Amino acid sequence: MGKIISLLNHKGGVGKTTSAINIGAGLVELGQKVLLIDLDPQANLTLSLGIPRQKFTIYESIRGESELVPYNVKEGMDVITSSLDLSGAEMELINEAGREYILQELFQPVLEEYDYIIIDCPPSLGLLTLNALTTSHYVYIPLQTEFLALQGLTKIKQVIDKVRFRLNKQLQIGGVIATMYDARKVLNRDVVATIQKYFGDKVFNTLIRDNVTLAEAPAQRMDIFSYAKSSNGAKDYLNLCKEILERTAVKEEA
Repeated sequence: MGKIISLLNHKGGVGKTTSAINIGAGLVELGQKVLLIDLDPQANLTLSLGIPRQKFTIYESIRGESELVPYNVKEGMDVITSSLDLSGAEMELINEAGREYILQELFQPVLEEYDYIIIDCPPSLGLLTLNALTTSHYVYIPLQTEFLALQGLTKIKQVIDKVRFRLNKQLQIGGVIATMYDARKVLNRDVVATIQKYFGDKVFNTLIRDNVTLAEAPAQRMDIFSYAKSSNGAKDYLNLCKEILERTAVKEEA
C-alpha cells in the first residue's frame, strides 16, 4: 500500500513545491512509482511541470464531480493537477459532512497503484491542508535556512499534534528538510543547528544546497533530474530520497 506524504509549511518561498516535485522524481529514479497531488490553488506544481489545463483537476474531484484523474508526466510519475478554481473549495465545502475526510476517500481506489503519494499542500493551515494531514502517514516540513523561516514552526507542530489527536492517529512528522542551504553563511549553519536542536533526528541529514539549477528547472517545465541530472540539486534530492526510503522502510518494519 502506498505511503502518503504531505509537504507542509504555511510560509511561502521555502522550497515546498520544488521539494514535492523533486522528491517525487528522485523516488522514481530509485525505482518507485509516484503520484504527486497539487493541492495548492496557485497550481505551481502543475505549472512547473508544464502540464496543460486538464478537464478534471483535484478541484473537480474534491467537489465529487470526478474520481482522481492522473496525468502521466513520465514513466513512474503521475500528477493530479490543480487550478485556480481550487481557491474557492474551502468555502464551498464548509457545510459538507465529513469534509476533513474527502481526500482520504478519493485516495482509497489508487493506494495500491503507487508506492508513494506526495501532496504539495497550500501555504495555509485551512481545510485543504487539514484534508491532506487527515489522510497522510507522514508530514515533511521544508524549511529555508533563514531566520524568518523558523517563525511559525511551533504553530505547524501544534496543528499536526491536533490532527493526530482528533482525526488521524497514524500521522507523524516524518522529517524536516533544510533547503536553500549555503555552508559559507554562518546564519544558514546556525538555523540548521537550531532546527536540529528542536526536531532532533527528524531533520534529514541531506541539506538541499542553494543551487541555480533548482530555480531553472521549473522555467524549463522539468524536474531537476530531467533538466540537470549531474547538478548539485539533483545529487541532493537523490540523497534525500535515499534517506526517505530508509526511514519509511524502518517505520514499516517497526
